[in-house]
Amino acid sequence: MIWRWALLVALSALVAGALEWIGLPAGLLLGPMIAAVVLAVRGGSLGVPILAFRGAQAAVGTLIAGSITTGIVATVAQHWPVFLAVNVATLAASSVLGYLLSRWQVLPGTVAVWGSTPGAASAMVLMAQAYGADSRLVAVMTYTRVVCVAVVASVLAAVMVGGGSGHHPAAAWFVGVDPVAVLRTVAIAGVGAGLGVKLRLPAGALLGPLVLGGVLNVTGIAQPVLPQWLLAISYAVVGWKIGLSFTRDTLRVAGKAMPRILLSVGLLIAFCGGIAVALTRWAGIDPVTAYLASSPGGMDSVAIIAASSPVDVPFVMALQVMRFLGVLLIGPPLARFVATRQGGVVPVIPT
Repeated sequence: MIWRWALLVALSALVAGALEWIGLPAGLLLGPMIAAVVLAVRGGSLGVPILAFRGAQAAVGTLIAGSITTGIVATVAQHWPVFLAVNVATLAASSVLGYLLSRWQVLPGTVAVWGSTPGAASAMVLMAQAYGADSRLVAVMTYTRVVCVAVVASVLAAVMVGGGSGHHPAAAWFVGVDPVAVLRTVAIAGVGAGLGVKLRLPAGALLGPLVLGGVLNVTGIAQPVLPQWLLAISYAVVGWKIGLSFTRDTLRVAGKAMPRILLSVGLLIAFCGGIAVALTRWAGIDPVTAYLASSPGGMDSVAIIAASSPVDVPFVMALQVMRFLGVLLIGPPLARFVATRQGGVVPVIPT
């Protein structure tokens, strides 16, 4: 057992390092997930402890909470009609695509609904799992979209403004951070996760810290601060949890559905591109800012590209965060609707 974990850690570090080196978004999560899939389909028998998984969920939720700032709130208040229209249109398009893919049985159950939903990719996978969807296939669909969106956004940024290559600065793994702030953040994550699980929220260990940390951040009481190495471990745990549950049958289903998944991703990117053109023409937003703001996730990779490009970062992140919050509201009822229409089991929040 110990040597299997050692092999998983080593292979995860190797793949994640390669993905980070070439600038692929979410490499710290995708690397461990790919490594775990390789071991799982070769007959591995590892499993991630539930407390470790909840801790990783709490870290991801706290990370997203750090994006919810007073600046974003002010930007939303200033541009709320535009943000509302863009988000309604994007969520409607992704919902229709997800529903059609489910109706045509491209993927089983409500996988296509969650996989088509724009937002923070890791959070969507965790939410899907909490509502009974196959998180493995959701991860395949979600991260396929993330990679495609990041490539298009990076090329657009490089061509139009000469930046945003997609290669973000080397991670500052062990820079000096305030230990008091880190301990405070860990406490927020722990309390939030505990409350979320106790209240039986979907993906409670994720949503509890997200809500609590977001409120404390906006009010100025406490700003979430997590060192890069801790986030890397958290991403790895999430990746392992997903990857270790893969089977040969899962990979076969994903491979068979990949052409249609790519088609749906292309349609969604094209639709969001149309929204970006409308923002440029009628709202006076520069093209790259408009596309990054309306692009269908993930929020973390969009943030990396926006930070390395001369764009309106608060506008981009405000629209992305507002859409993520919208997804939290419409995702569960939409999944229930699809499951009911298909005559399947209605997803329930696990006890």
